[in-house]
Order: sequence, then C-alpha cells, then structure tokens
Amino acid sequence: MHHFTYQNGSLYCEGVNLEELASETGTPAYVYSASTISENFRRLDSALSPLNHEICYAAKANSNLSILHLLAKQGAGFDIVSSGELFRVKKAGGSPAHCTFAGVGKTAEEIRYALESDIYSFNVESEEELLRIDSIAGSCGKKAPVAIRVNPDVDAQTHKFISTGKSKNKFGIGIDRAEAVYSDAASLKNVSLRGIQTHIGSQILTTAPFAEAAAKLAPLVKKLKDRHGLEFFSFGGGLGIIYSDALESASPSWWETRSPEDKRITPEDYAAAIIPHLAPLEMRILFEPGRFLVGNAGVLLSEVQYIKKTPAKHFTVVDAAMNDLIRPALYEGYHQIVPLRESQATPTLMDVVGPVCESGDFFAQDRELPLLAPGDRIALMSAGAYGFAMSSQYNSRPLLPEVLVKGTRAELARTRQSYDDLIAGEKIVELE
Repeated sequence: MHHFTYQNGSLYCEGVNLEELASETGTPAYVYSASTISENFRRLDSALSPLNHEICYAAKANSNLSILHLLAKQGAGFDIVSSGELFRVKKAGGSPAHCTFAGVGKTAEEIRYALESDIYSFNVESEEELLRIDSIAGSCGKKAPVAIRVNPDVDAQTHKFISTGKSKNKFGIGIDRAEAVYSDAASLKNVSLRGIQTHIGSQILTTAPFAEAAAKLAPLVKKLKDRHGLEFFSFGGGLGIIYSDALESASPSWWETRSPEDKRITPEDYAAAIIPHLAPLEMRILFEPGRFLVGNAGVLLSEVQYIKKTPAKHFTVVDAAMNDLIRPALYEGYHQIVPLRESQATPTLMDVVGPVCESGDFFAQDRELPLLAPGDRIALMSAGAYGFAMSSQYNSRPLLPEVLVKGTRAELARTRQSYDDLIAGEKIVELE
C-alpha cells in the first residue's frame, strides 16, 4: 500500500498536489510519503509479533536524515554498511546500540569507529575480517560483538546482481564451514560471539526462498546457540515490492483482481512462511528490510523537454537522468511512469530517456504511455529505494532535492545542489 493517488485529475502524495509541488521545487525532484513508510513499518512489525524480534532498517536503501529519523521514532534499529551510514544514523537520532554493521570490505578505520560508537554487532563476512576485528578491538581495549554471516546456498530467484545467498556470491561463509569458523572465533580474545546472520538477496517476490533458507539454517542456528550462547539470529531482508502497476496497487480491490502469479509477497505471507522455523529457536530474531519500507513510498518527478521522432523510435526526453535514478540502466529495473495530470490520451509506443550522454540513459524502452508533450510532468513510481541513494553528479549534474510529505505538509528534506556545491572541495592545481 502507498499514498499516491489521482484526485480530481491530479496526482497527489497524501494531501499534496504533486503538480503544484513540482512548480515550487522544480524538477527533477524526489518526493517521499511519510505515512507510507510508517505504515509499512507497523504492518511488518505486527506480522512478526509472534517472534521476539527487531526490525533493523537497511539504511543503504535511502539514507536521508529525515527518513532515518522517522524510522528511529517508530522504534527501528539499523542495518548499516559503512561508517558514513553509522554517522548518519547517529545524526538522525538513532542508537548505535541498535545497529548491525554489514559489508564485505570494512576498513580498519570503519571498524574502529563502530567500536568507539558501541554498535550492537558486526556482521562478519570472512575469516580475515574476523581476525582484523579481533586485532583492532584489542588495540582499543574493547571486546567486539560479532555475528558471522552464513551463506545458505539458496537461490533467491531474483536479479543476479542482487542475489547474495548462493555459494558463488561474495558474501558470507559457506554453511558447510560455519561450525568450524565459530569454533575458531570462540578462541579469539577480543571477540564476543553475539549472534549469527544471513541474507539471501533483494527484491524477492515469493515466500519459497525465505522458507527454504529458514528451514536450512534453523538446525545450525540452534546448535551454535547452544554451543556458544548466541543471543540473536539476523535473518536479513529482501522482501520485494511492486514496480509494475505501482499506482493501481494502492487500492485494496487491485489485489483482489490480480491472478495469483501476479501478486507480490505481503508481510503476512512472509511471516507465515518463516515463523514456524524461527519461533522454536527461542532467541531474538533481527530483520533487515530496506526496499520494502521505503521503495513504494517515493517518486521521482520529472518534466518533458523534447519529443524526438525517428523512423525507428518515438523518444520522450525528460530532465531526469540515469545519474538521478540508475536502476533501469544498472539492473534493467522497471518503474511505472505516470503523468501528474491524469490523461485519457491514446497510448503511444515510446522510449523515455534522459539528457545524459549515454545510450543507457533511459527509464523506459518500447513502452506504451499516454502521449506526452514538452512541459508535461511525470512521476517515476516506486523510486524511494536505491534512487537518490545511488545517484551521482555524472555530467556535472547537481544532486536533486528530496521532499518529505505528511498529510498536507511538504518539507524539503534536502535542498537542490547549486553549481558551487558541485565543485566544493576541489581546487585548481598547477604542477609546473
């Protein structure tokens, strides 16, 4: 569910007219619905209530301070993958004591900063990382809390770039080696074995991979809990969201008319698939969703600049680009595109492209959309996750503003970068 709907022919985010907002803030711009984020959190939290659990939001999905603050107020912990994300969480009012630090390439500086901040646990990805954490913790006079990430060799049935649970992926330690690695870790003087972690991938649309991973790992988790006194099992994230027909999916009736194969996983489906395997463990279960909480809560607003027709193509050129939202270029990710003013125009086959000098700079290819004209504005739906967070200044394009909406209020959560911001920190060096 989300809060983007047409009202009197105009697209609204909650109680805010997006056409009017686009005129005020300019385009391109990101807009987020606070109510959608809060409701997604509460719904998942409720579905998992039979478990002793904590939801640790994956900050990499969208690390805007206002969104982190909103989730911290809901009671979320945080899954972080860099010291920069830890810094953001602290600035947003989140507690390091509710942060798990993941990632395969933690630097010595990052490990030291996390130790000094007293995070809840490191999710350890390799034996070499374990030894580095032990050494740094010793030099800091601390005992480092760790959970070893175990790779269950489960196919998440998702895009190959966001599948993380197979043995060929770079993440974690194989399930066949987990007991030996835990035994080695237990002998380290400056490490405290606090838990065990897994994560099989992102944008997973069925319950089967989650159920398989839970069933496969539960006996190992029980054994390691009894042997090493582990207090938690982090089951990762990965719940998928709706990208196609994202606007229509706001209506409950939409779900009732979809065929079973077109429906997407719900929090209740997810909980029903894993709770039977996880509840008997009688330990704290952490979850690390990112996309599920914020993905459908955001849109990218853009304005049509030109219509270009060739014998082969109808191009609609907009002012947003791949540097603003890279998912289509990187993953061939799909985003529904809708006009801010409801249109009854006959659909036309077109490519929606941006101004960046790359053939990969597109948002849709050979897609039927209402005919658009220069000056028309559109929304790229489901852009709240891995949108701004993955954006860049490629082609010297300033980073976009981000707006947070609650009810009829819309506030800038990030200002649009100026040209001076583009060159901040740079200087001309002459080596003559």
